[in-house]
Amino acid sequence: MPLRPLDVAAIRRNYPGLQRRHGDRTAVFFDGPAGSQVPIAVADAMRDYLLLSNANHGGLFATSRLTDTLIDAARTAFCDFVGGQDAQEVVFGANMTTLTFHLSRQLARTWRPGEEVVVTDSDHDANVMPWVIAARDAGCTVRHIAIKPDASLDLHDAERKINGKTRLVAVGHASNLSGSIQPVARIAELARAQGALTFVDAVHSAPHLRLDVARLGCDFLACSAYKFFGPHLGVLWGRRALLEEIAADKVRPSSNHGAEKWQTGTGNFEGIAGALAAIDMLQALGHELGGPPERRGAFDAAFAGIEAHERALGAQLLAGLAELPVRVIGIDDPARVRERCPTVSFVSDRMTPHALAQQLADRGVHCWSGNSYAVALAQSLGLEPNGVLRLGLLHYNTAEEVAFVLQQLRTLLA
Repeated sequence: MPLRPLDVAAIRRNYPGLQRRHGDRTAVFFDGPAGSQVPIAVADAMRDYLLLSNANHGGLFATSRLTDTLIDAARTAFCDFVGGQDAQEVVFGANMTTLTFHLSRQLARTWRPGEEVVVTDSDHDANVMPWVIAARDAGCTVRHIAIKPDASLDLHDAERKINGKTRLVAVGHASNLSGSIQPVARIAELARAQGALTFVDAVHSAPHLRLDVARLGCDFLACSAYKFFGPHLGVLWGRRALLEEIAADKVRPSSNHGAEKWQTGTGNFEGIAGALAAIDMLQALGHELGGPPERRGAFDAAFAGIEAHERALGAQLLAGLAELPVRVIGIDDPARVRERCPTVSFVSDRMTPHALAQQLADRGVHCWSGNSYAVALAQSLGLEPNGVLRLGLLHYNTAEEVAFVLQQLRTLLA
């Protein structure tokens, strides 16, 4: 059955933040790559948990049992969200960066001097420095997969860098600066052929693309709920056998098995409640678009609708920028929008990114300037020290907003 298109007006009514006014119009939120807006259902879930069932987990009384039920439900939902097979493969933490540092320290204990770790020149630094530091402390060599001029990863270089000495490859699913969707499945295949593990940073891709760890072929994947309409919470998925096998730093009373082995300290239960509400919202969106009742099928439908809407917005933005005195970083052809997320960064000789971001902020456009923590990519493309002006679109954005921002840019860069 063909899916229905997104009803963006109806979607926007669920997000109170999108109603913010700037002068005689609503503000434009193109700051999604740094954190999305949140639907009222997420705030309600967090409030209800804190006011009605707030308790530590593992107790015999009612509110503690409700917390246990919440955690189990959230793990199951996130397992479906990433395409895993076991709810005990889902670990919650403060954020993706903290979880990655934690995992990297544990994995490094299994590495030996002379072995190698591979990172990329396209990633957010949260998927670079945890592995660089861990490799340094283990006496391992770090190799970097280079990028091509369009900011996509150089697969030929990946084939050279991933070898019999490689223990782990860390790669981002999509660049938070260029928007490029990277060939993760192929890189994981190269790593697997050499007996190496693959860690995927899906923070930027999670609100835009249907995640599927089986299709990607990775061993670990991490994301952060605040990038896909939830609260500040990190989520790590790992193959159950690996999570059981690898030693974890923990206090003695905590579990020696399952996800609890990896969760240090008391969990952010209200954050878990909010993140589950965000996942439920995406499931409901899939149902509204005509998807099946079961959760994974609903996610398929939701992201089919999200991708179609965002591709149209991305093509509109790229086509408009092509008429302006700017240089788009990465893929700039509107016909290639399937190869990128609707996160578009650019530079202009006429204004610095910071000055341009300030002028847009004065006009009610929320966006970012700088390197967005994609330090290696900014350095490789000669973008430092000023970085880029980044416009990040999500499924709640509109064609009218894109047209408005393009008009402001025409005026500012004239």
